[in-house]
Amino acid sequence: MKAKNMTKKETIWREILFQASENKKINFTQKELAQKFGFSLSTVFNSLKTLRQSNAIEVSGRGFEVQDIEKFILLWASFRNLKKDIIYQTFCSKSVREIESEMPPKIIFAGYSAFLKKYQTAPADYDKVYVYADLKVLEELRQRFPSRKGNFNLIVLKADKWLCDFGFTTPNCQTFVDLWNLPEWYAKDFLKELKDKMF
Repeated sequence: MKAKNMTKKETIWREILFQASENKKINFTQKELAQKFGFSLSTVFNSLKTLRQSNAIEVSGRGFEVQDIEKFILLWASFRNLKKDIIYQTFCSKSVREIESEMPPKIIFAGYSAFLKKYQTAPADYDKVYVYADLKVLEELRQRFPSRKGNFNLIVLKADKWLCDFGFTTPNCQTFVDLWNLPEWYAKDFLKELKDKMF
């Protein structure tokens, strides 16, 4: 199953949102973002267009300031296409806790598991495990959780090369936009709880 990495635009958006929501840094320059990721200035400039038009950020000179974190994160949530990132999915008869405990090193927990790992609690029971992994880890995941038909309850998404910088769970901003795009009915309970913690 082919999958594309998260877009450059989303990588930039995640960095801005992470810094703004978790480190309270709201002022940025296009140059610092371009240098951090090795992107061109025009890539950074183009990634900010939607944010400028919606007044989520205010641009002045070469820099900009985040004006509305919640509006920003909802823009990303509506733009995100989670399905294109899926590189493997299978059915496992084990419980979600067992699946989580048997994950190989270097995977990154996403969605419901990310919330539970970060806050040691969950607003609802869940029966699907979402994780990010790079292609090197995928083979080990396949061995531990062989391909089986059924109601897929382990879904593996392709990790971009900067995601591991955030630790073994996705940062809150990405957890939020991923939850926004998940189909399970209980995703809304996680979203509400995470929103209360973030804003």
